[in-house]
Amino acid sequence: MDKKVELIAVGGIDKLRVADCFSQQPAAGELRIRHQAVGVNFIDVYQRIGLYPMPLPAILGVEGAGIVEAVGADVADFQIGDRVAYAGTPGAYAATRLLPAWRSVKLPEDISTEAAAASFLRGLTAHMLLNRSHPIGNGATLLVHAGAGGLGTTLTRWAKRRGCTVITTVGSAEKAEVARANGADHIIVGREADIVSEVRRLTDGSGVDYAIDGIGGETLRKTLGCVRKFGIVASTGQAAGPSPLISVEELGPVRSLTLSRPSVMAYAAEQGTYRLATQDVITAIREGIISGAGHQYALTEAAQAQGDLEAGRTTGSLILIP
Repeated sequence: MDKKVELIAVGGIDKLRVADCFSQQPAAGELRIRHQAVGVNFIDVYQRIGLYPMPLPAILGVEGAGIVEAVGADVADFQIGDRVAYAGTPGAYAATRLLPAWRSVKLPEDISTEAAAASFLRGLTAHMLLNRSHPIGNGATLLVHAGAGGLGTTLTRWAKRRGCTVITTVGSAEKAEVARANGADHIIVGREADIVSEVRRLTDGSGVDYAIDGIGGETLRKTLGCVRKFGIVASTGQAAGPSPLISVEELGPVRSLTLSRPSVMAYAAEQGTYRLATQDVITAIREGIISGAGHQYALTEAAQAQGDLEAGRTTGSLILIP
């Protein structure tokens, strides 16, 4: 009997329940994937606590990788036994799942399923942030929060490859070493650090060109103070809780800032964008810009994995192994 992990009610990790499940037959245009690895991300936490509501009971998890086990009608590009990965649609916390064929991306031999499962969502998120939200190039200065996390590490490496200067924030000296090893030019350590003053000092008083804030809470307001005039802030999450209401007057005209709230789920729902971006992600994995999973858990340990992620006890990305 296969296993799945269901969210039975909004709340803490105790609302995740392991249950038996049966394989389903794919409809036209679908595949059935047997997971070899499933990614764990903050969006899973947001869905669990109700920030991103879902009909219940729900199977969380928006990325994974595995083997095609069954092929529905009208699917010409896949066959049983193909290794594939995907991101951008819930339902991954299960041994098997149905998936629209267009979401499935064939994996080359040199990319492991574990690396793909740990990388596709953050790779797409970084791709969106560095290409769509604010295309960056040589000479740009970025502020990236949580520089030792999966997304922070990817953003740092990718931005450095493009010739940018990267300032990161981390919560501890140990995480500072991780950020430094991944190429960060400047690292601000400690949850109580005066981020605004430090960034201004590091940029000779001007502020960064672009700030990426996945922390939320009151940190978002501090992030606004780290950006130069006519700079851009992308709010990508709220690990510290809901972000405060930001008035138009806080953005301009004096500061002349642009604030965006981009969604990787919306980005991944654009089929043309998804096809191109996932190929760039595969290239980035191959080139070492995106690294594999930092922590592995059994599928039945999904609650522990979410708890560790939420508490900041991990670095890098997390995967579940069915």
